[in-house]
Amino acid sequence: MPARRRPLAAAAAMIAIVALTAASGGQAIGPSRFARGSCVAFAAHIPARHLTVFIDAGHGGPDPGAVGVTLTGRPVHEADETLRVALDAVPLLRAAGFRVVVSRTTGGAVAKPAPGDLVGGLFSGEGVHRDLIARDVCANRVHAAILIGVYFNASSFSSSGGSLTLYDSTRPFWLSSRRLSLLVQRDVLARLRAGGYAVPDDGVHDDVGYGSSVTAADRAYGHLLLLGPAKRGYFSDPTLMPGALIEPLFITNPAEASIAASARGQQTLARGLADAARDYFRRGS
Repeated sequence: MPARRRPLAAAAAMIAIVALTAASGGQAIGPSRFARGSCVAFAAHIPARHLTVFIDAGHGGPDPGAVGVTLTGRPVHEADETLRVALDAVPLLRAAGFRVVVSRTTGGAVAKPAPGDLVGGLFSGEGVHRDLIARDVCANRVHAAILIGVYFNASSFSSSGGSLTLYDSTRPFWLSSRRLSLLVQRDVLARLRAGGYAVPDDGVHDDVGYGSSVTAADRAYGHLLLLGPAKRGYFSDPTLMPGALIEPLFITNPAEASIAASARGQQTLARGLADAARDYFRRGS
């Protein structure tokens, strides 16, 4: 989603996130292109599987993502809620024996902004582009076995709702990406429904046409940068592992925004993500 306005994250929430990172043994990974608190690794608990799961918390910093309101009228910013879901997934995945790397552990961006990346305090098209690429660089640098992106959907119609998972069919490992995507979609929906949340199943789809549309170059690329192939002159650092990107709820649907903004809803989504990672490797990669 194009950047709109900066999220109103509470200072106490950000302090809690930083404290979690320190207390859980998170270790920042170079290079210097990453902003403080981004590309952070958490060691697996014993016994370890010796596999790394990369979780991308969508948007962040000068890119707040979509904005909605709960049933009670409270504003909900996509970047805040994707972060909370990703961080909730960390202890679950570590307990299952995975090393976990998170694209960001604070409300900030993943990449350090460069000249021209910001316009009026928000990302320019180039800033969005660089920040997305930094996530790919991090996933490759840590040799992730799989990648899961956590975002939320948005629509101009508040009645639109449902869970959607995407993969890229042009990559050499696309069959593995599709299998991962099917598991992510299935397991997240199963957790939502077991929790009493009646979220529609919008299916698993190829990512063609779902990418950024901030610039003409973005539109011409036509894929998600997190999952898609290299393109000369536009993108040279594609991820090297099977990946899936889930949008489990519509942030612009008040009922679904209420799930996304609740601690119970965030934990439910995180449990579904952890289930999917375990199921993926249980069935072989």
